Amino acid sequence: MNKVAVIIPNYNGKKYLTDCLKSLQKQTFKDFCVIIVDNASTDGSAEAVKDLPGVSIIRLSENTGFANAVNVGIRAAAEKEISAEYAFLLNDDTRCDEDAIEALVKTMDKNPKVFATQAKMLQFKDTNKVDDAGDFYCALGWAYAPSKDKDSAKYNRRTLITSACAGAAMYRMRAFDKIGLFDDVHFCYLEDVDIGYRARLYGYKNLCEPKAIVYHAGSASSGSRHNAFKVELAASNNLYLIYKNMPLLQVLLNLPFILTGILIKHIFYMKKGLGTAHIKGLAKGISKIFKNSDRRVRFGGEQLLHCCQMQLELWINCVRILIG
Repeated sequence: MNKVAVIIPNYNGKKYLTDCLKSLQKQTFKDFCVIIVDNASTDGSAEAVKDLPGVSIIRLSENTGFANAVNVGIRAAAEKEISAEYAFLLNDDTRCDEDAIEALVKTMDKNPKVFATQAKMLQFKDTNKVDDAGDFYCALGWAYAPSKDKDSAKYNRRTLITSACAGAAMYRMRAFDKIGLFDDVHFCYLEDVDIGYRARLYGYKNLCEPKAIVYHAGSASSGSRHNAFKVELAASNNLYLIYKNMPLLQVLLNLPFILTGILIKHIFYMKKGLGTAHIKGLAKGISKIFKNSDRRVRFGGEQLLHCCQMQLELWINCVRILIG
């Protein structure tokens, strides 16, 4: 049995994976195991690390996406041989400071109502700049990281966030029994926002712990910050996320904001030559809604109460964008 299961979804991450695992071997916290879920990599990355001690590899026959891969890892971590209290999801293109896991465990232990605590993620190329120190969601239908590319020194306080970036975040295993696992319909992109938002509807909180430092290459699998693959998937997943996590009245309340957000993003993507990908993504999002209507959150009294609290936060996060 291990207190923490480190779950690394891997897809052609050979360039980074060995260094990622070496950083885990140096951790001050030792009560953890490592589960690599390989999404049918073709670069030999799984073979390169298969003999490392303390590492188990689950090989999938095809690339099932980030969300399904982490679910496979979470289910493995729940088995009695491991029976982990926490799952630490970690991208394959990361390196952890030696006390990263210890800092996350301490925060989770002290805050039983916290679903997820993410590390402060810094950029590989410039370690003084933040890659992600917590994700926020706003009424415009935008998930964003206000810390992106900012000075790391400005983000040294533990912060309440909408959702944790699953590239380096620790999750409370017991909470999955209540709220469900990651939604594999997302494949990748916004699956962590979806589950973080869903946890908030069930009364949990999400934090960023700046004492836990993880360095992130970023876009190692998909290639760049903006490309057709990302734009299409993100657009479809965002519509699906809104449908899943908001009751109809809340959707109607936010509809003017959501439509404005879609228009602004479309203009932005058109300027980058990605307007067609954005339209395709929106169409696929509508299709996902019709095909997966059974996955919508069931809004009882508890969820409706927290929904009202979340709505206030959605408006506040719009102001956050305006003031920078």
